[in-house]
Amino acid sequence: MVSGPLVLASGSAARRAMLADAGLVFTVQTSDVDEAALKTPGADPAELACRLAEAKALAVSASMPGAWVIGGDQTLAFDGGLISKARSLDEARQRLSQMRGRSHTLHSGAALVRDGAVVWSGVETATMVMRDISDPFLDTYLATEGEALLACVGAYRLEGLGAQLFDRVDGDYFTVLGLPLWSLLAALRRAGAIAS
Repeated sequence: MVSGPLVLASGSAARRAMLADAGLVFTVQTSDVDEAALKTPGADPAELACRLAEAKALAVSASMPGAWVIGGDQTLAFDGGLISKARSLDEARQRLSQMRGRSHTLHSGAALVRDGAVVWSGVETATMVMRDISDPFLDTYLATEGEALLACVGAYRLEGLGAQLFDRVDGDYFTVLGLPLWSLLAALRRAGAIAS
């Protein structure tokens, strides 16, 4: 028997779309977690994605007793460091220029929390192999996608024109979009949060 409301503790449009497309009925309540405070120097990117997801879900759970709260976050590891979201289109252009012809890694973490306790958390990884894009294509891409790219850790959306940036992706499509969806759905079923 399914018990308690389902809440997504993330403002990500991609995460909302994934859960809605999977048939889940939920509300959205974003958290005010200080992500920068959790991004300590030398932090493992995969562990950090999971820790951020847990922190967001725990923060929302504190004010929503009985709710099943889903937290999600994503980190990008490139060239030995952790990359944050670009603050401007100029910064996005610089980052994409650095990544072209090279690979980087996305880590998507998720957590399921109820009444202040982590019921499940997990992380999945995808390796993105970017093609050696030309400057004219990059200019067109940035002009077409615009400031929406600033909400994406890699300054691209694979579900849009960003698909043309890549030669290959090794990993799950949903992981690239920002959630380890299959593992999350299994955890929700095990917990009785959605019908099995």
